[in-house]
Amino acid sequence: MQSFNGIQAIFFDLDGTLTDPKEGITGCIQHALRHMGEPVPTKDELTWCIGPPLSDNFSELVSPQRAAEGVALYRQRFSSVGLFENRVYSGIPDVLAGLAEKYSLYVASSKPLVFVDQILQHFELDGYFQRTFGSGLDGSLQDKSELLRYALKETGLSGSSATMVGDRRHDAVGAKNNGMGFVGALYGYGNEEEFQSVGYDRWVDAPSGLLQLF
Repeated sequence: MQSFNGIQAIFFDLDGTLTDPKEGITGCIQHALRHMGEPVPTKDELTWCIGPPLSDNFSELVSPQRAAEGVALYRQRFSSVGLFENRVYSGIPDVLAGLAEKYSLYVASSKPLVFVDQILQHFELDGYFQRTFGSGLDGSLQDKSELLRYALKETGLSGSSATMVGDRRHDAVGAKNNGMGFVGALYGYGNEEEFQSVGYDRWVDAPSGLLQLF
């Protein structure tokens, strides 16, 4: 079992970890598919799309050749409506306030940075974080391993001095590839098997569990 001794910083995923974006993300995917003339699954059928890079989702939903078209249509709605169809998980502000007394806190999301910052400001969570990291609108840094590598370099942290908190397998893979600790957020959209498959064995059922764990 991994130890958190010597940890200086905690990196948080956004979607499924700090906020529940189901309504906005699934609604915008439906919007894109509808305009592309493709079958439109229900919102519950699209929850698997929460977390992975958007281009990966559309590659699977339609085809790699039409993924860019899907992303563009998605952002058409997301940039003005979808990003605020979101809610902060219960207890997150108190958890962040408590952890910020002991650790440097950062956000690392494969969502475009411009949207990450807007969402954090809208829900008044931005003040807890020293810096936020996200992808570019061109798709750069949407891979969580690359994003965390960049974030560690920018902050001057080593992987062994930082832990990632996220709700999906790609968060765990990103942490593993950078020598970081990892805690799974089971209240999000992942499950224990996703984390165990990468070699991690710590998770919490509710945000409050993070205060007990750290």
